[in-house]
This record gives sequence, structure tokens and C-alpha cells, in this order.
Amino acid sequence: MIRTLLCLIALTATLHAAHEVKTETITYKDGDVTLKGFLATPAALAGTAPGVLVVHDWYGCGPYAQQRAKELAQRGYVAFALDMYGDGKVVSAREDASALAGGFYKDLPLMVRRSRAGLAVLTSQSTVDLARVAAIGFCFGGTVSLNLARSGDPLAGMVSFHGGLKAATAVPAAEGGIKAKVLVLHGGADPFVPPADVAAFMDEMTKAKAVWRMETYGGAVHSFSNPGAGDNVASGSAYNMNAEKLSIATMERFFGEIFTVQ
Repeated sequence: MIRTLLCLIALTATLHAAHEVKTETITYKDGDVTLKGFLATPAALAGTAPGVLVVHDWYGCGPYAQQRAKELAQRGYVAFALDMYGDGKVVSAREDASALAGGFYKDLPLMVRRSRAGLAVLTSQSTVDLARVAAIGFCFGGTVSLNLARSGDPLAGMVSFHGGLKAATAVPAAEGGIKAKVLVLHGGADPFVPPADVAAFMDEMTKAKAVWRMETYGGAVHSFSNPGAGDNVASGSAYNMNAEKLSIATMERFFGEIFTVQ
């Protein structure tokens, strides 16, 4: 009885440790710009694990992006939520967010370079398996992730959650230029990413001969994965619990495919 009890205690401790996460803020540079990202690592990790770059929405690397990074670490990945704006800047007003993100939409090379700076931090971690690295992004971050993949970076895959597609297609990918497998998770009623943008994106991926797929959630609008987006569907941005659960599950299956050691 005592031996069985000790075994159960040990098992419980192991399972609890598997869900514990170590986090730290990492300061890094892109040229003269100082950036502050958020690293989340499984506390019980021995050896290496797949690495996931997390790209925040247009409000900055705040609680939402950091929470997603922690959730990934709880699932066994090493996750780094990068900082696109500098000094870990986070804003709350749409006008401020639009101004910050707008600078990158107007300068796609800057967008790619800044995201690569974050990717370099992730891949410099001794705990990351360099053969198994992916990027995910939310809204603005989805666009950033797509452009990173479009630039030919050797990612195993990338995932866009309700990302903008129109800006991404401004610089069409070259045939064979996309090395990452692409997964786009899209709200079927997203007014900011209309059917014409979706069609243009699909045409671009097909011409580029990329390995890609898209999952669309009927009735979901922009920001569907973020509980902080509220429930005002009429505004065009709102949380959708069902779409969130489905999209996270799809991401997990996708990771299971791209991170499988052949």
C-alpha cells in the first residue's frame, strides 16, 4: 500500500512538473532598436523540444501573446513571443495600434527583418530543436508570420490566426520559395479579410506551389481566438469560443504532423 501510494505521489509530481513553465523576459536588438520578448520553456524539459515563435497582434507583446506562449510551453514546446515594436511596447487604443502596425505594412522588408530578429532569439536557445521550428501569429501577427514564411525562412511550418491576407499578397511568393508548411485559420465572417483577399491568397499559394491549407469558421469574425476581444460581432472583431477551440486543436494536429521526426 505504501509503495503504491509513493508511486502515485511520484506520478502526480511528474505530471504537475510537465505543466510547469519557466518564463523570462529577453532583451535583444534589431539594429539600434531594443526589443523585449517573452520566453516560455517547460520547467521539466530535458534535452530539446520544438520551438514556436509567437507574433503578437497589433496591440503589442502583452498578456495575450504571453499567455499563448505559456500555453505552448505547457504543451511541451519552447515558445518565444517576440516584440515587433521595441521596449516591449503595448498599447490599448485602436488608433495607436493602427499607427504602430501601419509602419510595418508600409515597409515589408522591415516587417520580415524584425520578425527574423525574434526568430534568431528562439533558435539561439539550447533547448530548441533547430529541425523543428514554427511560427504562429494573431491578427497583425498572422500577417507577419506569413511574410516570414513567404521570405523563404526554413521553418517547419507557420500558423496564422485571423491574420490579414491582403498585405501579405502585396509581395507574392516566388514559385518554390515557401519552405514552411502553411496553415491559415480564418473567420468566415471576418469583414477585414473579405473573400477577394482570401481568393488572392489562395491563388498566390497555388502558384507558389506551397504546401498549405486553410480552415474557415462560419460566423466567426476578426480576433475570434482572443477572449479579450469581447462579444460585439457587429464591430468586426469579437471572441468566438467554438472557433477558438477548433483552431487551437487544428494547430495542435498540424504541429503533430510537422514536428514528427521522420
